[in-house]
Amino acid sequence: MRLALGVEYDGTAYIGWQRQKLGIGVQECLETAIGRVADEVIETMCAGRTDAGVHATGQVVHFDTIAKRSDHGWLLGINSNLPDDINVNWLARVDDNFHARYSAKSRTYRYIILNSNVRSSLDRHRSWWIPKLLNEQAMQQGADLLLGEHDFSAFRAAGCQSATAMREITQLQVLRKNCWILIVVTANAFLQHMVRNIVGTLVAIGNETQNPKWASAVLESGDRTQAGIAAPPQGLTLVNVSYADSYSVLPTNRDTSGINLYDVVL
Repeated sequence: MRLALGVEYDGTAYIGWQRQKLGIGVQECLETAIGRVADEVIETMCAGRTDAGVHATGQVVHFDTIAKRSDHGWLLGINSNLPDDINVNWLARVDDNFHARYSAKSRTYRYIILNSNVRSSLDRHRSWWIPKLLNEQAMQQGADLLLGEHDFSAFRAAGCQSATAMREITQLQVLRKNCWILIVVTANAFLQHMVRNIVGTLVAIGNETQNPKWASAVLESGDRTQAGIAAPPQGLTLVNVSYADSYSVLPTNRDTSGINLYDVVL
């Protein structure tokens, strides 16, 4: 039997999603919790691996099991064995051909910038504090040049192991509400550090050290050293993963493009 989960987590205390030899990954905690309920060793697959310090409200995970539990029993049991900074929001029974990663059509990330001359104690693990006033209109102009299918080599980490840098960005919005700037990006898939490198590039445009057309020049260069700095991880959250209608059994997660993104931070 294959089960899919909708998972949220605060990534502050973790080395990222993936189980690793040094440090604790979200995957390790989740597999341990599921295993205690299933009474067997569990291996999970996620829709998108997140880096150390990156959060998720819409991560999707699947696993296989021979254990038989009610949906309520799975949810209650798993969450009872998870730390407070990881939570399973929903569970669905899916066909064996469903794959959290390979069946996904797109992923959406949200990056939050606190653009204020005063820092925030409460939001320090949820946003990038930038005291200098940013020009969000210029940032959007630069963002528009990155839409579509391109070779995003200039925005990939040096250690990225993806076989190809071709990706298609279908949404890249820069939104301001008072002192908050939200950058929302949707693509069919992402390269390692791709969103953070894009955000760093847009911030260089927003603080007017570069003009909007520079984003296109960086993209065409294919050279990571030409782009802006990598934005810090704590402002980044995986908020949604979309699947084909044939997987309509999957519940709509709580943080999709259909809600007012401002409500997430205000």
